[in-house]
Amino acid sequence: MTLDDVTAQILAQPLTPHRRIVAIAGPPASGKSTVAKALAKRLTAQGEETFVVPMDGYHLDDRLLHLDGTQNRKGAPHTFDADGFVRLITALQSIDPVIYPIFDRTREIAIAGAGRVPAKCTTVIVEGNYLLLQQEPWTRLLDLWSFSIALKPPMELLIERLKARWVEHDKPDAHAWIDTNDVPNITTVLTKSAPADVTWTETPT
Repeated sequence: MTLDDVTAQILAQPLTPHRRIVAIAGPPASGKSTVAKALAKRLTAQGEETFVVPMDGYHLDDRLLHLDGTQNRKGAPHTFDADGFVRLITALQSIDPVIYPIFDRTREIAIAGAGRVPAKCTTVIVEGNYLLLQQEPWTRLLDLWSFSIALKPPMELLIERLKARWVEHDKPDAHAWIDTNDVPNITTVLTKSAPADVTWTETPT
């Protein structure tokens, strides 16, 4: 199924009640942001007011992770403000603008109030690892999606992309981080997520 096919399917979904909320779920480095941007471009070209919202702004701050003793598992489901994220997705059905945080990867911090979905937006594409996770409180999201997409590239490709990502960000001990953190998170996404409306194992065109 192509991007154009999925674009048509998204446009066929009703507003519920004010917006369509589309989930793009997948493990780290699966291409979520790339696919989200490509879909948003196609929807916009067809006159649909579309906006992309990433889940990453709900990373817990490193200070909280230190307090909880979970910094070595950053990116795992329990290291996000999942309840806050569920509130955001619920709020996206408002007819008003919706403010959300954005994650700054260069500084490894979330910036509050850095993103805004405009009131005129009728389709929101949300991208993140755990949008389909069958684990509380993430399961509260499952009924909120108008349409869902799962990205599941091969593990070897994901690891290759992660190596390139961490080199770009000058991350120390990148190989150890991939083995002890990224791979477990990838496994969680691939084995504990609910089925999606569409599943892609390679980047669509």
